[in-house]
Amino acid sequence: MSKTIQITSPSQFTNLLSSSRFVVADFYADWCGPCKQVAPIFEQLSSALSHPGVLTFAKVNTEEQKEIAAAYRITALPTFVIFRNGKVTDRVQGADPIKLQSIISKLTDAASGDNAAEASGSGSGANNGENWRGAALPRGYGDITKEIELRHCELLNVDPDVGSVRVLFDPSKPSALAGSKGAKDWVESDTDEQLLLFMPFQSMLKLHTLQLTSLPPSGDDDDNDDEDVPMRPRTIKLFTNKPHNLGFDEAEDLSATQEIEISPEDWNAEGTANIPLRFVKFQNITSLVLFVVNGDGDGEKTRLDRVRLIGEAGEKREMGKLEKIGDEAGE
Repeated sequence: MSKTIQITSPSQFTNLLSSSRFVVADFYADWCGPCKQVAPIFEQLSSALSHPGVLTFAKVNTEEQKEIAAAYRITALPTFVIFRNGKVTDRVQGADPIKLQSIISKLTDAASGDNAAEASGSGSGANNGENWRGAALPRGYGDITKEIELRHCELLNVDPDVGSVRVLFDPSKPSALAGSKGAKDWVESDTDEQLLLFMPFQSMLKLHTLQLTSLPPSGDDDDNDDEDVPMRPRTIKLFTNKPHNLGFDEAEDLSATQEIEISPEDWNAEGTANIPLRFVKFQNITSLVLFVVNGDGDGEKTRLDRVRLIGEAGEKREMGKLEKIGDEAGE
């Protein structure tokens, strides 16, 4: 089975560049003879060297993805573009397998060096389960999930038999990935597939990326009937600077700061979707409402294991005047 990712949209390519440390992208066209000649070698390299989150091989059809080809100034086919942490570091023009193999050999050496540094303790802590993240950080930004004011978070339509809202921000690796049993460290919707999560912040944030982790069990598991298996979120709406949580009807009707469709290809091997936001719309925000509109499938519930906020934290703010729905003066 091929490990190469076929790029089908600019957003998918952006997600890939931010979730994998190294990316080798093959820009090609179906009518290009040299592209077809070198394709088997590219596939061999991909099968032998691909490593989720570290080294990823992707193919970009320039006829179908003209926006991506223009962004990286592809003027000859095939062109192989090498990315490290989302930045172009090298490129090979033409069907030159020797040069391509040489560059990728150096790339694997660099990847091995980075992994060794992480194993020796200079990494982010993901290897030992502390401060776990399901996708790499975008260059220049940090994990600011700790800025969420947990005491005032609110999650509506949550199944009481699963985890509470606090588990979404747990810094440890989800139990579904760690292979551990015990407390249910995820949330599921209750009466239908929708969830409404209100997150106020301790400081003014500039939010760059939203990382959602969802690890629903397989319908083949003995403990799960097909109808009971929760789904991953598909459509989400984000609202900024709300003083309290919204109602479901209100969230349906309001114009969102950003509405996002998450495709199956957006979820990586760690069950995480790395969602770039329209950064200009998420400047100096004091709260975020995440509305899961529907799930990806025909089930009745959606599941979330972790939520991570990526960006920059600013000045601390006063948390004493948060409102709750239904509050009245004097209560």
